[in-house]
Order: sequence, then C-alpha cells, then structure tokens
Amino acid sequence: MKKIILSIITLFFLLTAISLDVSAAKKSAKLSKEDIAQMSDSIDNLTKKIYGRALLSPQDNEELIGIKIKLDNQMLMAVNPALAPLYFKAGNIYRLRGMKNEAIECYQTVLENFSDTALAPKSRAALESMGVQVSTPKTEGEEGNSDDEGI
Repeated sequence: MKKIILSIITLFFLLTAISLDVSAAKKSAKLSKEDIAQMSDSIDNLTKKIYGRALLSPQDNEELIGIKIKLDNQMLMAVNPALAPLYFKAGNIYRLRGMKNEAIECYQTVLENFSDTALAPKSRAALESMGVQVSTPKTEGEEGNSDDEGI
C-alpha cells in the first residue's frame, strides 16, 4: 500500500513539474512589443552596416542568428503580424550577404504566413530577382495546371 501511495505522489510531482516547465516555456517564447522593437533596431543597425560596406563582426552574426531563432520559435507558438517586417528585413540582410538559402526561407515565411501584408509582394519580387520561381497557392475549387513551380 505504501508503494502505491508513494508512486501516486511521485507521479503527481512529476506531472506538476512538467506542466510548470511547459507553461514557463510558453511564456518565455512569447515576444513582447519591447522584444520586437529591440530586434527591429538590431536588424536596422545590421542593415546600415551592410549598406555602409562594413564587415559584420562575429557578434553581429550571433545577433542575427539569435534574432532568426527567436522569430522561428515565436512562429511555432503563434503567427504574429508584427514579425513580418522582421522576417523581410532579415531576408534582405541574408540576400545582401549572399546567403541565398536563408534569404529564401525568410521571404517564403512572409509569403506563407503574412500574405495579406504589403511585404508579401515585395518578398515575391525579391525571390523572383534571386531566380526562384514562386507559385501562387491554388484556392479551393480552382482547377487546372500551373506553369509555375513551387519553391
């Protein structure tokens, strides 16, 4: 009987610990307006360096990677329209640095998740200027073959 009670108590504590970890992770993954503003400022500063023909330091690279990871983590939780400009600007930085795959990923994220923003056509144009063929997703009931190939 003691083993059963001990097992139940242990299971209870284990489940409580897991639920606290999950709720803490959700809270920490949610970006505040201040976090978004800070990331936007950082991306703007990196863009200024690139346009000024300055080399990015290892710290700058780390900052850009950190921003991209935060953006991707937030997108796993919920789509937030405030992230569209950050993805677009990050795509521009990656494109200007010759990091084509990363730029494509950022622009594609804008197209797929923020298609109703003004940045979607700009992302499409950027992808096309990079030589990537972009197809328009078919709506329900639409039939026929498309000549465009997806990414």
